[in-house]
Amino acid sequence: MTLIKKILGGFAIIALFGTGAMAQNIRTSSRHSQAHSQLLAKQASSSNQIKLIEKNSFIDLIDDLEPEPDIYTEGWNSKRVNPFKESEVPQSQVIDVTGYYIPVPGRITSQYGYRARFGRMHKGVDLGLKMNDTVRAAFDGKVRLTNYEAKGYGNYVIIRHPNGLETVYGHLNKHLVKPNQVVKAGQAIGLGGNTGRSTGPHLHFETRYMGYAINPNAIFDFANKTTHTDTYTFNKNTYTQARNYAPKESLAHNTGSGNSYKAGDNSQTTYTVKSGDTMASIARSYGMAATTLRRLNNMMPNARIKVGQILKIK
Repeated sequence: MTLIKKILGGFAIIALFGTGAMAQNIRTSSRHSQAHSQLLAKQASSSNQIKLIEKNSFIDLIDDLEPEPDIYTEGWNSKRVNPFKESEVPQSQVIDVTGYYIPVPGRITSQYGYRARFGRMHKGVDLGLKMNDTVRAAFDGKVRLTNYEAKGYGNYVIIRHPNGLETVYGHLNKHLVKPNQVVKAGQAIGLGGNTGRSTGPHLHFETRYMGYAINPNAIFDFANKTTHTDTYTFNKNTYTQARNYAPKESLAHNTGSGNSYKAGDNSQTTYTVKSGDTMASIARSYGMAATTLRRLNNMMPNARIKVGQILKIK
């Protein structure tokens, strides 16, 4: 509680919801647990080995874009977008993710993860939408910043939440909120657009904890418009990983190399090389650089991998 108060700077959030009709209902903890338990039961027979090849040409075009500059570290020093010091960030923290709302109902068009082509991370997921579709707050919170970045996020909004998270909404056509405005989960905060570095309308959505860009797939099951569980445990060692409760559509997708990763398995510490794998494709699926993967395995830059070889991924 002390940490949450420190992050929020003392502002209070009123967690009362009206009965007005919305496309989604805000879930209570008990209702969410029961509903998602049923969802998990139905998916229990799903294979842990995920192989998903996107065939949509627009999605392929989005994937080829250079990831947006990290708004927490690049170009915004005067804005103090990331005020957190590394020494203040705990190694592990349990976060309450009940009372959620999926920002837009569209499916994922580009995943979180390392982009070898550009040498940096795509630190959120892109969600499909049409121009001027309503974008809504994921949780109760307070608007921390609204701004425009021509070479990256375009119009964007950052909201800080009582659970300790911050969420980022990029490429908006228009802001509907102002800094320091208190918002509720599901409240309209912007209109979807194509501003900044973008080839078509979509929402770039990030979830952050004290500056760390968490893989949104670790918290949200976007295909079913819910959260995987009532709580998410942030950990500095695993925050880039998804969780494999969701159906195939919302897990990190294969780019056609023939790989079939056990996507989002937080307990997995090794990976067995399969036909068609490369160091870059394996590293990308686990949210790291190929150089990091080589370093973990004491491999030289020009070393080649073989089918059946076991690589450390932690």
